[in-house]
Amino acid sequence: MKRLFSPDELRFAQAVGRISASNHFLPERVQLEREALGSAFTESGAAWNEHISDDNALTHPNIVALLKRSETLAEKIRARWPKDGRGITREEMVAYIDVASFWLYHAYALQFDALIQESEERRRAAASKQETSRAETAPESKLTIRPNFYGAFRNTLERLLRLPGIAILDEEPAPHLFAYAFQLRRAFHHIHRALAGGSRPMVRLRAQIWESIFTRDIGRYRRALYSRMHDYATLITGPSGTGKELVARAIGLSRYIPFDARRGEFADDYTGAFFPLNLSALSPTLIESELFGHRRGAFTGALADRAGWLEICPANGAVFLDEIGDVDTAIQVKLLRTLQSRAFQRLGDTGTRTFQGKIIAATHRDLPAEIRGGRFREDFYYRLCSDVVRTPSLREQLDDAPAELETLAAHIARQLLGDGEAPAFARESVAWIRKHLGAAYAWPGNFRELEQCMRNLLVRGEYHPASLHASGGDTGDWNALLANGSLTAEDLLRRYTRQVHAQSGRNIEETARRLDQDRRTVKARL
Repeated sequence: MKRLFSPDELRFAQAVGRISASNHFLPERVQLEREALGSAFTESGAAWNEHISDDNALTHPNIVALLKRSETLAEKIRARWPKDGRGITREEMVAYIDVASFWLYHAYALQFDALIQESEERRRAAASKQETSRAETAPESKLTIRPNFYGAFRNTLERLLRLPGIAILDEEPAPHLFAYAFQLRRAFHHIHRALAGGSRPMVRLRAQIWESIFTRDIGRYRRALYSRMHDYATLITGPSGTGKELVARAIGLSRYIPFDARRGEFADDYTGAFFPLNLSALSPTLIESELFGHRRGAFTGALADRAGWLEICPANGAVFLDEIGDVDTAIQVKLLRTLQSRAFQRLGDTGTRTFQGKIIAATHRDLPAEIRGGRFREDFYYRLCSDVVRTPSLREQLDDAPAELETLAAHIARQLLGDGEAPAFARESVAWIRKHLGAAYAWPGNFRELEQCMRNLLVRGEYHPASLHASGGDTGDWNALLANGSLTAEDLLRRYTRQVHAQSGRNIEETARRLDQDRRTVKARL
């Protein structure tokens, strides 16, 4: 029997399959596009996945060329498909499914994007009208997400993949593939827009987030793991001010949500399924109340029954525990039990309730050092660390790509001023920073400090950071001292060690690790 694909067609279809299976935020993704397109590949702006905005992800010439060739090839192979489905090799069947699925997903991508925008605008409008209550008498309002294009998606899917010999729609029905496609678009949306910058550390961070959502094997995820990821806690580590909550939000808002084809809506509204709690800002009793809920009279001020985040969080939602390294060990024990058994009790109540969602935790502390110091439970740590993401410092980003300062300043300026005034203010800010702080400034407060620096410049035209992070008499701006050659080699080592020590949460072990020095040397310099 004549083969379904020509050699060139098969090579292209298999390359498209590798693209779909790749981590879309790694450089390898672009290399796979290059292999698929050959001489038709456009080098200009090829690394679309390293930029802040995903606006060009569907319009870049390489993506457009891939989609056009995929659509043409899928229709050709479909027309050649034998009526009895016999004689087709598994290799050819997989290649056809890959190329047809790639085109189908992108054909509806803009409609999914519009659904995301509409859903988030509705959530913002609802939030502005009323304050969410967790009292028993006033449960949280629930919005629904009802796409109007599922029927068209299902029909296209059936036309492409309901062919003799192909069983994928029996194993993975249309509602599941629709929900999976929606999740892919949400992940693109949140990963691209949440994190500014194109340096290699930020590219790696985006890739880590993608794996936290879909794992390293996206095919296995789609087939089996999509409904089990709530069992995998995510721990986000990194210095303060590096955007750990933004990472947590991107993961939490990109979870798989089943689609109910009969009702024509998704099982949950993802925009209201992320529940953050900063543990360092609350007393132990309030932490327990916020997490587990309480019965009326459980403590002074508990005037009514109240559900906690663990109870409110839906199966497809996430509870974010910020600064988990600061929490009391007694609460660690309760959270450990919840992670192990999914069970918990409200304060003052004996009834057992079930937590169905995912736990995401974050800390700037060195948890192994905290364990050695007896401040953090080892068994709790090993329940949290099934998936670990590390956020890079601003200094790491600038060391890799000094021009990132302009990119990040432009991003912040747009947030502060909108599009009109942003470009001019971003240029003014970068010029001031380079003149007064210098290219070697350590940015101990990381991205958050850069934001506040620009706010200071916007309001007062100046920023004075030195006194915030100096210690032991180092009250001057040592970047200025570097510029005029006023420091001895020993001064430089001592001051830089103190700077890294401050960035590391004043943890000697972490400072020694970053400096690649013996801890005794670090202690001596401090």
